[in-house]
Amino acid sequence: MSDQHRSTHEPHPQDGGAGWLPLQPPAAPAYPPHTGTPYREAAYPALPPAAAPDPALLPATFALAAEPGTGAGPQPTAGHRARRGLLRSRLALVTAVAAIAALVGGVTGGALAGERTGSTSASSTLVRPVSANADGSADVSAIAAAVSPAVVQITVKTGSGTATGTGVVLTADGQILTNYHVVSGAVGGGGQTTVTFKDGSTATATVTGTDKSLDTAVITASGVSGLTTAVLGDSDSTAVGDPVVAIGNPEGLTGTVTSGIISAKNRQVSVQVDEGTTSNNGGFGFPNLPGQRGSSGSSGGGSSSDTATYQALQTDAALNPGNSGGPLINTAGQVIGLNSAMYSASGSSSTGSSDAGSVGLGFAIPINSVKQVLSQMQAGKTL
Repeated sequence: MSDQHRSTHEPHPQDGGAGWLPLQPPAAPAYPPHTGTPYREAAYPALPPAAAPDPALLPATFALAAEPGTGAGPQPTAGHRARRGLLRSRLALVTAVAAIAALVGGVTGGALAGERTGSTSASSTLVRPVSANADGSADVSAIAAAVSPAVVQITVKTGSGTATGTGVVLTADGQILTNYHVVSGAVGGGGQTTVTFKDGSTATATVTGTDKSLDTAVITASGVSGLTTAVLGDSDSTAVGDPVVAIGNPEGLTGTVTSGIISAKNRQVSVQVDEGTTSNNGGFGFPNLPGQRGSSGSSGGGSSSDTATYQALQTDAALNPGNSGGPLINTAGQVIGLNSAMYSASGSSSTGSSDAGSVGLGFAIPINSVKQVLSQMQAGKTL
């Protein structure tokens, strides 16, 4: 064999001196760290992070090199950093303002909530709104349930007897609207007034303010709070034919509910309001009506100064002695009138009678007329 042939098959370090082997893909080196040019990770161990250079000491165009292995490109220039710093400052300012606004809003909202809570507690619960039936008629049971807690029975005991009427709660601390003729026996301080509430509890009461010419009065029950208060509506918006509900205590039958319609508006009536007259007819006013035969409600011999005259709402809802001072209510559960008088053939006679009953001619003082003097009576004035 020639030397040339041998030299072609000389052992090679890669085949361990055994002769020629087919070509193989290079294998991963399995030898200690290279002794030549060192690998970066071996020759240069990681150093602790250095503090960022002070931007003030760097030239405006200086850019920091990316750290090895991070893959990041050059860092922003000082101008870029300035703009980024400005954006960060604005973001921090917006965040701070939002935090302060949230804090102030929370405090203010809490204060308002506390104020509303306190106000609700102080002013009690208003009669909840009531919806009419689909055909527009009054939902009598819903009205009765909603308004009855704001209706009270009033009893006045005098040396000559006992008068019974009805009242409408105005305030949580016991101010109550009623007819003057219901409490006339207590106006001079001679009668003892007792209020009976829906739950059966009672309280003594004193007369606060009166308007005899309108047959209205405000009394105040003692030692009460958190009462359900009525909502006063708009009697001017009432139309003839509108359904209404009356709640009262006729003949002492507490919480009696009747219903009907507005039969007429602006019906002028005059009613005797002195105790001598009203005590003869169960504490109820019998009106003088235009065209009525004979004298009505004059059996007590009251003077003209004891007569109330007003433009009334007429209703066919049944009213009887004891309904005086009670509410006439619209389909929304709002008080639109103060029941005050009724027509009765027997009551119109010269002898008067406590046996009078409803014949579908009842009268109520429009609540808008009452509103004109209500604040003065609540303030303790005698009008």
